[in-house]
Amino acid sequence: MSKIGIIGLWHLGCVLSAVWSRLGHQVVGYDSDEGVVSNLKRGEPPLFEPELAETLIDSVEKGLLSYSLELEALADCDFVFLSYDTPVLDDDYSDTTILREAVDAAGVMLKDGAVLIVSSQSPVGFCSEMRILLKEKNETLELAYSPENLRLGEAIDCYLDPGRIILGSADATTEKLCRDLFSKIPGEIISVNLESAEIIKHGINSFLSTSIVFANHLADICEMSGACIDDVVRGMKSDPRIGEKAYLSAGIGFSGGTLGRDLKILEVLNRDAGGDAELFGSIHAWNIARKDAIVKRAASILDGLDGRKILLFGATYKPGTSTLRRSLPLEIAALLGQGGAKVAVYDPKADFNSYEGNAVFEVAASIEAGAESADMILLLTDWPEFRDQDWSITAVLMKTPVIFDARNFLDEQGVKDAGLDYYSIG
Repeated sequence: MSKIGIIGLWHLGCVLSAVWSRLGHQVVGYDSDEGVVSNLKRGEPPLFEPELAETLIDSVEKGLLSYSLELEALADCDFVFLSYDTPVLDDDYSDTTILREAVDAAGVMLKDGAVLIVSSQSPVGFCSEMRILLKEKNETLELAYSPENLRLGEAIDCYLDPGRIILGSADATTEKLCRDLFSKIPGEIISVNLESAEIIKHGINSFLSTSIVFANHLADICEMSGACIDDVVRGMKSDPRIGEKAYLSAGIGFSGGTLGRDLKILEVLNRDAGGDAELFGSIHAWNIARKDAIVKRAASILDGLDGRKILLFGATYKPGTSTLRRSLPLEIAALLGQGGAKVAVYDPKADFNSYEGNAVFEVAASIEAGAESADMILLLTDWPEFRDQDWSITAVLMKTPVIFDARNFLDEQGVKDAGLDYYSIG
């Protein structure tokens, strides 16, 4: 078995350390954050992910997984994954500083013949540049790119059963070494050069982004015409050229930074090259505008926001996670507050202590506490728990029993039967 190192222990790095140790490899993870490393040694990851804590504890107890504050602990590893969650700035530009610093340090420390596998999201051209930097430090070292394909709330299953693995390399020997490593994970390995692997990642996320924006625009047309977006989407997905897994859910737009980052990379690449591929910038701008449309719709339903109490159902950008980084629901909360609304938020998993944004809101200890005297419940995250709510109790607590389901998630008839007015998207 190869010995594997992990550089960066936030979401991606924790999942990688869990998965590769579960597969029987000796794994050592590095991060400079003393708190993160200390917690991981106790089996406590920095954010919630199903199965993650249990897998980490099991691997540590079996002696297959350890963590260190010293990068040199990775010096005898055959493969080292660069797995920092690439920071995304407020304008969706990628900040690759931490990645560059890690490659620079790894070039001095790694043993001869080791392969650095970049799994952090990187802009096209970055990996070739880092490969040159790595080889300047040690000619025997190599670099490959295998972009992460994780979904928060499903990350371990995603990594162990990805369907396909994208592998970018610039050297046939490196390609073979990486193929052998990844052979334990079922799925087709698609080998390409470094730049193609980076563009594949940009392309996948941009395609998904386009589908989300398309569905939201189509939902607006449905509202104008009397059509129902859920029926329209069902009909569209019946076409095999589109299919059941198409990203055609109308809602509040995408958030979290991942999709926006790839759109921004392609937008800037096109702009700097003087190209005509302006679609990516337009998609990015339309998605940003979506939150304003949601707030405008809420204001229309309530005939104004000033003095209204609105309870937001959900603060995380998707169910199955606790992170509030780049939370679109809380961006909507800030806009509602600017419009004069009093905002309360209930989320079953959100880590509100980590929030650093400018939204002003009350954290509701329960749905019932938040619903007291509320003028509207605005559902922004489709947590399964929300489907199980006893709406007859909720209706009695509210000042005006209104639900705006911005995810088209709830049972409309069930909500109406409980005595609430129900509004949805499209």
